This record gives sequence, structure tokens and C-alpha cells, in this order.
Amino acid sequence: MKICELKQKEVINICTCRSLGCPIDAEFDCKSSQLTALILPSPGRFCCLFGRDNEYIIPWECISQIGDDIILVKIDEEKCFHKG
Repeated sequence: MKICELKQKEVINICTCRSLGCPIDAEFDCKSSQLTALILPSPGRFCCLFGRDNEYIIPWECISQIGDDIILVKIDEEKCFHKG
């Protein structure tokens, strides 16, 4: 799967059944060449159109399943929310 394909999938938190939006970026570990997290814009932002102040950083371990259209994650949203 390509990163551009991941960016087209909607992320759903299975703890709250809430849509978090679509990934805008990914975080990699350069030493191991592995994907470590998905980065999503904060609520109310659309593809970082108005800046990238706040975002969700979802660790790879929190991803439960990747389907054809959605990515299911199991997170505490407050812990994954980062203010810039």
C-alpha cells in the first residue's frame, strides 16, 4: 500500500465511533524504515488549509485495522491530540 492510498482513507476511532478525518502525513523511523504514526489535522481543519497548529498523532500500535475505505484506530483522543 502506498502513502497516497492511506491519505484517502477515513480514520475512525472505535472507542468513540467518531470520524477523525483523513491522514495528512505519516511519521517514519529512519533507522528501521518503518511507519511509526499517522498524522491527522485537528477537528475543524480541512487538509491544513489554515495552518498546521493542532493535530492528532496516532501511533502505529493503535491502528486496529486498515480496510478498503477506512482505518480503524483505538485511541484516547486527548492523549493523541498535540497542540502546535
